Amino acid sequence: MDLKSLLRQRLPQGTVERLRRLRDRAVALRYSRDLIRLGEHFGSDKWGSHWYLQHYQTHFKSLRKRRVNLLEIGVGGYADPSLGGNSLRTWKAYFPHANIFGIDIYDKRKLEEKRIKTFQGSQIDESLLRDVVDRIGGVDIVIDDGSHLNTHVVRTFGILFPLLRNPGIYVVEDTQTSYWPGFGGSSRDLNNPDTIMGYFTSLVHSLNHEEILRDGCSPTEFDRCVVAMHFYHNLIFISKGDNSEGSNVLRHNGSDSPIVYEGIP
Repeated sequence: MDLKSLLRQRLPQGTVERLRRLRDRAVALRYSRDLIRLGEHFGSDKWGSHWYLQHYQTHFKSLRKRRVNLLEIGVGGYADPSLGGNSLRTWKAYFPHANIFGIDIYDKRKLEEKRIKTFQGSQIDESLLRDVVDRIGGVDIVIDDGSHLNTHVVRTFGILFPLLRNPGIYVVEDTQTSYWPGFGGSSRDLNNPDTIMGYFTSLVHSLNHEEILRDGCSPTEFDRCVVAMHFYHNLIFISKGDNSEGSNVLRHNGSDSPIVYEGIP
């Protein structure tokens, strides 16, 4: 039996928990800028089972010292109320001034600690999601690591992205289910808008909505607010901001004639 197991058997649970938090605090101070080392320490499946943390560090490093509200869908541990929360603790260590929130279909309140709070419910319950965002005072980062069902992922994005602060970051994990019929995906129709990848790749056009030559078409919420999209293996980052730069290079004369470029005779 190793020392850790022996101490858990011999010491009161409250003492074990206090020692764990002291150790976690020391690790957070030592590896404060190294998200991969933090993920390894806390046992997050975002490293090892997946290889996501190097991408998270790229996109999150400028926010590390800010007082952000981070909401992750899917706490982990399934029905066991004492299991999961590894990623929530990783985020807490990496963002020293942030408040970390989790939503799970199961009750995960046993995992709560200072700067970590959980809510119970479905990720497609719009009233719940709106209530959570209202109660926590707004959200800067959303991470969908929930059911991975295609309909759930698309529906949750439709609810939460408009509620995300501007600027903000929305992340979708485990997009491999976009190709798996058991999760509502398809490996035959890759452009199917009901699948994760079919839906999010179609949003790429929102980045250039001011350049699209269509008459009488008003920009959507996503046209106005999607300012960047990054696709990695089984992972998507969508950045929210003001996407109204205007089209100063291209001018179209409103007919079927060739396009005329500003400054070119």
